[in-house]
Amino acid sequence: MSNARTPAQMYALVFGALLLVIGVIGFFVDSAFESGSEISGDELILFEVNGWHNIVHIASGLVGLAMAGSAASARLFALGFGVVYGVVTLWGFIDDPILNLIPVNTADNFLHLAIAGAGIWAGLASSPRGPDAHEPRPSTAA
Repeated sequence: MSNARTPAQMYALVFGALLLVIGVIGFFVDSAFESGSEISGDELILFEVNGWHNIVHIASGLVGLAMAGSAASARLFALGFGVVYGVVTLWGFIDDPILNLIPVNTADNFLHLAIAGAGIWAGLASSPRGPDAHEPRPSTAA
């Protein structure tokens, strides 16, 4: 039996861990929970963050890590996350802040686009049955 992971499992694991860490670090940069059309966040490297943005990162990271364990759940996460982040990308290019809670800038939008594309690719490149799904199952008949 192989311990190999599908692309979707790697995606869920890597992006889950990364978003969790970024969400926690983001609270050291800006922990304000402001709302309204004129909010802005402080920059973490190039990306705008605030308390709400940090919560989204932490929640997304935890979901990714929780779903990385099985090929089927990781594939669902990668495809779902890819679609959701695709919508977030479009929304961010059209309107800032998102939902009058989450400030985004151009760097955020392009990062969200990359996360969306990687998720959709990882989901489509993965079998829900795992990396060894192409191999025939061993016969249990004796």
